[in-house]
Amino acid sequence: MVASAFLEGFDVQRVQLPELVINYVSAGEGPPVLLLHGHPQTHVVWRKVAPRLVQAGYQVIAPDLRGYGDSDKPESNPTHLPYSKRAMAADQIDLMRHLGHKSFSVIGHDRGGRVAHRLALDFPDAVERIAVLDIAPTHTMYAQTNQEFATRYFWWFFLIQPNGLPEKLIASDPEYFLRRHIAGQMKIEGAVDEATIAEYLRSYRDPATLHAICEDYRAAASIDLAHDEEDFNKHITAPLLAIWGAQSTVGELYDVKATWQEKANHVSGVALPCGHAIPEEAPVELAEHLLKFLKD
Repeated sequence: MVASAFLEGFDVQRVQLPELVINYVSAGEGPPVLLLHGHPQTHVVWRKVAPRLVQAGYQVIAPDLRGYGDSDKPESNPTHLPYSKRAMAADQIDLMRHLGHKSFSVIGHDRGGRVAHRLALDFPDAVERIAVLDIAPTHTMYAQTNQEFATRYFWWFFLIQPNGLPEKLIASDPEYFLRRHIAGQMKIEGAVDEATIAEYLRSYRDPATLHAICEDYRAAASIDLAHDEEDFNKHITAPLLAIWGAQSTVGELYDVKATWQEKANHVSGVALPCGHAIPEEAPVELAEHLLKFLKD
């Protein structure tokens, strides 16, 4: 156990779960809150938000998803099942049970929001509250794909290409791809400092991470959609808070709250004055809305 260099007051730990080792940080005492990051970040994306939740009286756990950061990157297969959101959600259940939590609140940004969605469907008794940040449901976004969305979110269609094509192309200059990807989704300049970029890049330069990220997206375009079809009429029963960036692609192209009202029974929603990377661009406003949601 070592102190986190990015999340003040948090310790970095690794735990062997039934299928793999998960890297995570944790701090605080009180009701448990699980924070799930997205692509191309790691748990470090929560550095401006997680300490505020701890100060408010919560125990906060922020892992690296399987395939990301310093968590294990298991072998995949032609079905991409090892990188399905169902598999990633099961990891989080194993982690939280290992830490002694039978139920908890979950907050997910980007890919982490998709894991949180599946978590709330597959383990409804475990999820007390769920917040999803700057996403509409995966099935909805693919079903409504048009030229504008495909242009803005090109990586959804690039990363799913087979035979290692995106892995090889990104590996030729991972720093260029990473910086362009982050900058393209940011609307508030300076929201990510160079030390954080360097930390994201440390992971992104690992060929195993690049492959795992592509497998995450390949799963989203295949096995995850099959799981969503199976559960098309199954609703999230926990209270759900949707938060999106008013200047993000999701915020501009979708009625975000309405998309989640199709998937959950109790939905509230709010837009924040930022782009996609809400935990980094609008951490104070985000923390305020999350704390109100968790308290209510």
